[in-house]
Amino acid sequence: MNQKIALISGAARGLGEKIARKMHAAGYQVALGDVDLEQVTAVAASLDASGASAMAIGLDVRRKQDFIAACDAIELRWGGATVLVNNAGQSRVAALMDISPEEFDEVVAINLKGTFLACQVFGKRFAERGYGRIVNIASLAGQTGGTATGAHYAAAKGGVLTLTKVFARELASNGVTVNAISPGPLDLPIVHESVPAEKLKAITQTIPTRTLGNADFIADAVLLLASPDAGSATGGCLDINGGLFMR
Repeated sequence: MNQKIALISGAARGLGEKIARKMHAAGYQVALGDVDLEQVTAVAASLDASGASAMAIGLDVRRKQDFIAACDAIELRWGGATVLVNNAGQSRVAALMDISPEEFDEVVAINLKGTFLACQVFGKRFAERGYGRIVNIASLAGQTGGTATGAHYAAAKGGVLTLTKVFARELASNGVTVNAISPGPLDLPIVHESVPAEKLKAITQTIPTRTLGNADFIADAVLLLASPDAGSATGGCLDINGGLFMR
C-alpha cells in the first residue's frame, strides 16, 4: 500500500496550498480539493502538469456527495487516499449579537460539518483498508473563544476539536489515527485581509513571541502527524500559537 496519497481540502490558496506543496515536495501524491476549481486546478498544475502526482478536485465541503466523489476519483487515479487533511474553513469577523441564524449555519457548515463529513467518508474507507491518517486543522479560537473572529467560527472550531476525539476513538482499532492542529494567528494573506492592520498589529503585541505564526511550520506539523510512524499519536491536538494558549 502506498501510504503517501493525500487529499487536502481548501487547497486553492493560503494554508491549504502550503500544506499541499509541502506534502508534494515530501513525495506525496496530492489531491487538492477546493470549491474554487479554477484556482485549485492552477495550483495542482503548478505542482505537476501531467497529473501523475497532483490532481485538482472540485470540493464543496458542505456536501457529503462531494467527498464520496473525491474518494472515488482518488481511488481511480492512484488506488485510494491514505491521508486526509481537513483544512477548508472560513473565518468571519462579526459582532456576537449581530450574527444571523443564516450566517451561523453557513459558517458552522463550512468549518464543522465539512470536517464531520470528510472524517465520516474517508474514515470509513481508511478503516476498511486498515490504515489511514486524518489531520484536522482547528484553531486557537476554538480553545479560547476567539478574539479577532466571530462566535460562529470559534464555536465551529471548538467542535472540530471534539470531533477529532470522537473519530479518533472510533477508528483507532482499525489502524486510523485522527489528530488536530490548532494554529494561532498566521502570517497569511487571509489573516491580513480579514483583520484590519492596526488591530492585527495590536493582536501581535499580545502574543508572547510577538510574531504571527509560520504557515510552513504548520505544514511541517501536518507531515509529522501524517507519517506512517505516527501510529501511536491519536486524539491529540498540537497547539502552535506563539504562547497565547498553554496547557
